[in-house]
Amino acid sequence: EYSQQQLAIAREIKDRQIEGAALVNLGVYYYFLGNYAKAIEYTKLSLAIAREIKNPKEEGSALNNLGAAFLKAGNPTEAEKMLVNGIQVWESMRQMLGSNDANKVSIFEGQAKTYRTLQQVRVAQNNPIAALEIAERGRARAFVDLLTERLSSGSTNPAINTSVNQEQIRQIAKAQNATLVQYSIIYDGFQIQGKSESRESALYIWVIQPTGEITFREVDLKPLWQKHKVSLANPVICTQESLGIRSRSSTGLTDCPMDLPTLHQLLIDPIANLLPKDPNAHVIFIPQGLLFQVPFPALQDANKTYLIQKHTILTAPSIQVLDLTRQQRQKLAQKPANDRGNALVLGNPTMPIASAYLGGPKQQLSPLPGAEAEAKAIAPLLNTQAIIGTQGTKAAIVQKMPQASIIHLATHGLLDDVNGLASAIALAPSGTDDGLLTAEEIFDMKLQASLVVLSACNTGEGKITGDGVIGLSRSLISAGVPSVIVSLWAVPDASTSELMQAFYQNLQKNPNKAQALRQAMLATMKTHSNPRNWAAFTLIGEAE
Repeated sequence: EYSQQQLAIAREIKDRQIEGAALVNLGVYYYFLGNYAKAIEYTKLSLAIAREIKNPKEEGSALNNLGAAFLKAGNPTEAEKMLVNGIQVWESMRQMLGSNDANKVSIFEGQAKTYRTLQQVRVAQNNPIAALEIAERGRARAFVDLLTERLSSGSTNPAINTSVNQEQIRQIAKAQNATLVQYSIIYDGFQIQGKSESRESALYIWVIQPTGEITFREVDLKPLWQKHKVSLANPVICTQESLGIRSRSSTGLTDCPMDLPTLHQLLIDPIANLLPKDPNAHVIFIPQGLLFQVPFPALQDANKTYLIQKHTILTAPSIQVLDLTRQQRQKLAQKPANDRGNALVLGNPTMPIASAYLGGPKQQLSPLPGAEAEAKAIAPLLNTQAIIGTQGTKAAIVQKMPQASIIHLATHGLLDDVNGLASAIALAPSGTDDGLLTAEEIFDMKLQASLVVLSACNTGEGKITGDGVIGLSRSLISAGVPSVIVSLWAVPDASTSELMQAFYQNLQKNPNKAQALRQAMLATMKTHSNPRNWAAFTLIGEAE
């Protein structure tokens, strides 16, 4: 009723912008009521106005809403047309924006919505492989953008193609000789107790075999909120809390009913028969959104067997990134070994004053004696001296990083969950610098380390992760590093030191980092059985 009044007034005073906004609201209102014909009628009118007053953001939103309404009305062909148009509108807007434009985030969100709806259309058309192409395209966008911006030449990196196709996806799985598992969370609009709300409706899972064969599975997420009155975040946070991990997003009051499906039931059971039988074969998980917070090694099946006991596990931000990391690895392999310096091992630098997460209060970060002990134990395994305390200045570390063959940083990681680029590694301040090495600064480096480990990675305050840690790992990959190990939570000192020593000892016997990490987890599990002690670390990128 309010929107109808708004529409009448706007037409009376001939204000096209307000008229367009009222039409959008009416379209959304009828969509949630399930009256798709009316939703389409009003949204088409709003689209015409957005085009007339040259408001591309509203045009993109209207095309997305039309796509969703046509899909619900049982017309996927028309839905597809609207959404493909919508993606073109978002793309052209992104190109017009400057690099640090705050609008970029909201445009990306609008675009992500359109990519999601298009995945639903492809699945409705019984073409889940085309849906995978769309999922991958949407996911790689942010990274492609960052890379394109940061690469000194200013030209797009040929290694990343924004319109990845299924053939390239198959080739990447073959080149990795791994089973890839990609997740995509799908949202839908529902009327709930008279209120219109967007809720998680399905989880799409694609499994790409090392042979290139692609299988699609769909998990219904509606029972989570219909039956249990929770969202997908609950099983994620409940898993973390059951391990004794607290995050900024958890209040400790999360509803964890006994019959809540476990993450293993939601993420692994539907595809368990597609995973390799050989525990040494690689499985690369490509999560999305809050699934980046999932400790995959610690997921337990009905027999209480941990996933890491059955599989060698890696993760990646997108399938295309695996193409990039493979190229980085090949580039490094061609360099003569004597071109590279020693390993760089840092532990417990004199801590700077900083806020543990973006917008948090600034404080003196706490020293990490365990990280110091860890660095001192690991350094001899890598034939180097540990850098400790006041020696660990930002200036000194930044100078050493480009030559180092392996980089191990045992210090606080500070997370920015908003754009990832302000995430930082805590080093000792000196002179004019604040001691924070940001993801953005790492982007500009040229590194030749075959492996970077961010250990004791995040302060208890930091959100358990998501794009924060991914921000640091992305930057390192962009700077030329093929393999990055990060932790998803602040790990207890004693077990981290033990796990990391085991990891480097294994690595000396077997150059496969994923298998070395798995063996280190299995060994640490024997002495520290709680997964909180061993499951935090994840290898992103290349195993070899």
